[in-house]
Amino acid sequence: MKNSLDYSPQELQGILQKTTDLVMQQYANIDRQDGFHDYPQAEVASWFDEPLPTEGCDAIALLDYVKQRVLDTATGNLGPNMYAYVMAGGNQISSIADFLTSTINQNATKWHLGPAMTEIEKRVIKWTADMINYTPEAGGVMVSGGSTATLTGLTVARNVFCRKFNVNQQGLFGMKPLTVYCSSETHSSTDKSISLLGIGTKQLRRIATDEQFKIDLQQLREQIEADLAAGFMPFCIVGNAGTVNTGAIDDLAALADIAKQFDMWFHVDGAYGGLVSSLPELKAKYAGMELADSIALDFHKWLYQPFEIGCTLVRNWDVLRESYFKQADYLDTALESKTDRLEFNEHYFQLSRSAKAFKVWMSLKAYGFKQIQAMMKKDLELTRYLEKKIASAPDFELMSQSDLAIACFRYTGELLSAEQVVNINQALIPALEKDGRVFITGTRLRGEFVLRACIINHRKTTDSIDYLLDVIRDVAQKISME
Repeated sequence: MKNSLDYSPQELQGILQKTTDLVMQQYANIDRQDGFHDYPQAEVASWFDEPLPTEGCDAIALLDYVKQRVLDTATGNLGPNMYAYVMAGGNQISSIADFLTSTINQNATKWHLGPAMTEIEKRVIKWTADMINYTPEAGGVMVSGGSTATLTGLTVARNVFCRKFNVNQQGLFGMKPLTVYCSSETHSSTDKSISLLGIGTKQLRRIATDEQFKIDLQQLREQIEADLAAGFMPFCIVGNAGTVNTGAIDDLAALADIAKQFDMWFHVDGAYGGLVSSLPELKAKYAGMELADSIALDFHKWLYQPFEIGCTLVRNWDVLRESYFKQADYLDTALESKTDRLEFNEHYFQLSRSAKAFKVWMSLKAYGFKQIQAMMKKDLELTRYLEKKIASAPDFELMSQSDLAIACFRYTGELLSAEQVVNINQALIPALEKDGRVFITGTRLRGEFVLRACIINHRKTTDSIDYLLDVIRDVAQKISME
């Protein structure tokens, strides 16, 4: 029995070389990577159906098995044929950063457990505020993704807004019910957050949208006033800086004014589109985001990071500490010399934390933000290209337009009835998944089913877009002949 889990230097070198070879193989075939591999669930489960291993196996043989069953069957998030959800493809420097982060195994919770990683996270928070023209005094924290970023922001909102009721100790008992306002297009993470915070989704007011899928400001005002008259406590407005359905950006300046008028917290869900506000040509669309009390962002979208990393920004570090600090003897800093050390465990819920900010820091250093912005612009241009192709095609219909990188459309074929159009588009999703060449999902706009293509991947080209439409046509025609 070995005295540790380490391999010999020679063994480790061989394992690392094998790993490098596997990585290079992924990139060698990336332009041809299928969007999906249609294996039955039972078959995939069978690959890993074994008792708890009590004896180890050869690491090289294990990597061969990983290639066969994991790498070669992975959903095509890296390549140009992924259009489902919001999958940005990652970048190579961040993959290296994640490997190095795991190697040194820092716990980014107390300064002296990861001095460099703590200062790097603080610096990435500063850079992020600069990117989106937020206050230079901003505090923030790296989290798992947009959903957690929203939960984090709304937790701070509840605790700070209700500080006079001492909710950290007393809870929400005996208070007027808090009400939260967002559009009908707002991400479901808001519903989940409101539930987890004890406010209850019954107090979440989803306001109708206008023809551009932006929140109806008049209906919002009327609902707030009605709730005040009914004895509720209007507490927070959630504005969309790019919805996941259509990329719609609410009138954030107007929402900030309404929040101020009614003395409410203003949270912006920028998980999908917030970082695109850094582009000069789109900055005006985001006017008012800089007035938010908290902002949710997602770096594994427009910063092209591998999963998982999101970010919550608030106007200063103090409100984070007010929400999350809890004295604990084994975390006490009383005996440490008084410096400007920042302890993330005093500013966030988690104690054990991976050093997520490192890959963002390395990406920005390696590529420079201008190059990342150039990839943002390219993705936006490709979306406009897709919209034009659809609008000019006799067998497709464009169902929404936005300033961002989402296009919603339908396959209409030729001489199909309205009922046939509905049926064929619903049938396309499972049929395309089975086909596997491209991966795309659907959504509903005002109750109508549509195909939804999200174009956030620095590896896409106009050829990728043409291929998407060609594959959809091919699969749709096969469905029509069945």
